[in-house]
Amino acid sequence: MIRALILGGTADASLLAAEIARAGIDAVYSYGGRTRAPADQPLPTRIGGFGGVSGLADYIRAEGITHVIDATHPFAAEMSRHAVEACADTNAPLIALERAPWTRASADTWIEVTDVDTAVSALPDAPANVFLAIGRQHIAPFAAKPQHAYTLRFVDPPDAPLPFAADVIVSRGPFTLHSELAMMRTRGIAWIVARNSGGDGARAKIDAARRLGLPVIMISRPQLPERLRVERVTDVMQWLGHSACLGA
Repeated sequence: MIRALILGGTADASLLAAEIARAGIDAVYSYGGRTRAPADQPLPTRIGGFGGVSGLADYIRAEGITHVIDATHPFAAEMSRHAVEACADTNAPLIALERAPWTRASADTWIEVTDVDTAVSALPDAPANVFLAIGRQHIAPFAAKPQHAYTLRFVDPPDAPLPFAADVIVSRGPFTLHSELAMMRTRGIAWIVARNSGGDGARAKIDAARRLGLPVIMISRPQLPERLRVERVTDVMQWLGHSACLGA
């Protein structure tokens, strides 16, 4: 019998949870706990960390987990590394459901960097309106350039003072090209800092930047250990031995 653990928190993870529930597979959906009001799932849900590699390994053993699916955000590197190690310790099969990264189009003006600190250095010294589309846990280094007028967008309101003055938008995606164009024009955005998350849900800001001719400082994905990786929910279902096309 299969008992799967979904390490989730992404739109792809929610799609997978729906397919797994529809197929009648025993599974648990795990949220990392960063979002205060996570979306409801059609599976039993747990919220919070596991306590590192050993904690995750203990959970896999205690709960009789037979398959682990890493469907976390492409930049949730620590959780993904922990999953690789814990699955190796417990001999639990692991698969990563990870959307393809965005690729630069000919009309894009990207400055590709490897990390947040390099992204800070890539911003101009002259004051500018900057849209930081990188998540709240990564914004602190930008306090090194307080001359900029920053716009931030979070799913939840900040629960602690920000490290610099900023205009905060509280909103949950996905966002449309029309809404992103309107936001950037209204706020006079001149620079965008983004992580290469890939997928369609967060792509509108990249398309809007292209339309407006704005430079994007694009942070590359972190390097992760070798693991089985797929980009489609149907591939995960096949790995589990089930069809995602029930009723077809």
